[in-house]
Amino acid sequence: MNWKLLRSIATNIGSRNRSYYTSKTKKPSLYSVISPLGNQTTSVAPQLDDWVYKGNKVSVGELQRIVRDLRKRSRFTQALQVSEWMNKIGVCIFSPVEHAVHLDLTGRVHGFYAAETYFNSLKDIERNEKTHGALLNCYVRQRQVDKSLSHLKKMKELGFALSSLTYNNIMCLYTNIGQHEKVSDVFNEMKENHVLPDNFSYRICIGSYGVRSDIDGMNAILKEMESQPHIVMDWNTYSVVANFYIKAELSSEAIDALRKCEKRLDDKDGEGYNHLISLYARLGKKNEVLRLWDMEKSACKRCLNRDFITMLESLVKLEEFDEADKILKEWEFSGNCYDYGVPNVVVVGYSEKDFPEKAEAILQDIWKKRKYTDTSSWILVADRYLLKGEMEKALECLKTAVCLYPENKKRKPNHRVISSIYSWIGDNASVEDAEALVRLLKKFQKNRHMYHSLLKAYVRADKEVDGVLDRMKEDNIDETGKTAEIVKMKKEGNL
Repeated sequence: MNWKLLRSIATNIGSRNRSYYTSKTKKPSLYSVISPLGNQTTSVAPQLDDWVYKGNKVSVGELQRIVRDLRKRSRFTQALQVSEWMNKIGVCIFSPVEHAVHLDLTGRVHGFYAAETYFNSLKDIERNEKTHGALLNCYVRQRQVDKSLSHLKKMKELGFALSSLTYNNIMCLYTNIGQHEKVSDVFNEMKENHVLPDNFSYRICIGSYGVRSDIDGMNAILKEMESQPHIVMDWNTYSVVANFYIKAELSSEAIDALRKCEKRLDDKDGEGYNHLISLYARLGKKNEVLRLWDMEKSACKRCLNRDFITMLESLVKLEEFDEADKILKEWEFSGNCYDYGVPNVVVVGYSEKDFPEKAEAILQDIWKKRKYTDTSSWILVADRYLLKGEMEKALECLKTAVCLYPENKKRKPNHRVISSIYSWIGDNASVEDAEALVRLLKKFQKNRHMYHSLLKAYVRADKEVDGVLDRMKEDNIDETGKTAEIVKMKKEGNL
């Protein structure tokens, strides 16, 4: 790639204004090229080079917007690649803000050592409260207690005006390492230094009391928060409080908090509705769950897959399977992209409540439509059939699971399922069925138990076993006393 050419183009870009490229005919934007590259292993640098090489215009503002969007969607590697590209070809001179963003991305992708190296490469004037704060965030994210506290001390010594974000970082650090009792000390220090806590500050502190089951302490912080003129109470806080009330079995207090939470929901805030639905489900309030679902559909117009998953999980928790089936039908006709995670909620629910036939019916319906199902779901249903003594149904499900196995090599039946099937093969299967099943099960594991079950099938059918013994040797499985015992049974005709 001709970097001299790119730098020349970038210089021209920098000399113009930072507005987006527009024309009367709609052309693809750089954002529309980068955004679909969702796989984190896909480098975006070639796309950026190609875009400029073809003579397309790009602005600093658009590149910054792309970085913000990629960060928001947790595509940190690609966001870092865009930032590195901007810096390398000189699209703009990085301000401390751009350096702080770049430093944060470096820490997320490569760890705090790489972030330190980048920080140390900055000029003194670039090491301000923004870049110091970004490095602190890297330490906190990786739970580096000593480095975090040492860096905070350095920031104080340099006379930086510490913000609520700085204190929130330290409170998050103590939360993440389980030292919840220290959160209130940081919170109090924050107020003593005349730094106003924001909503997140109060939520962290509320959580530190809630997780220790100190409801009185939690209530005191909540009351203080509600009295602050600079604070606008939000649904998130009341959702956090309601969660701890439910854990403490304080139902009336939880319902009161949930009502306050609902009043503060934005009209189209699907996440807020999802929190409310989940919390009411934990309280066993079916009618509230259904009411909020209707409200969410009306307010948001279109429910996302995550919304359907939350609703189905709540109904399964309430054991309201008829309602869950209705919601599943709603999802099927919603026009949303297919996501197996949605029906799997109901499949798992039916299986765990000992209705494997209903779970299998959902899986079979999906299978007939040639859509993806997961190996683990079929194995779970097979397991439940085994517990009910329905071996043949279990085997059919396992056959399907084996067909999917090459695509899901991390998913294997548990030992109990495999052992039960081997026992059934040895005691009941014909030689033909036994061979077919063993061929399937070999994809999961090859062991002595498998060959012993096959030997038993041969012995029961009065078939020669030498071929089976030879296959054992080929698979480096030694004969044992149990092997000899099974072969002896054939000779004696006792099996």
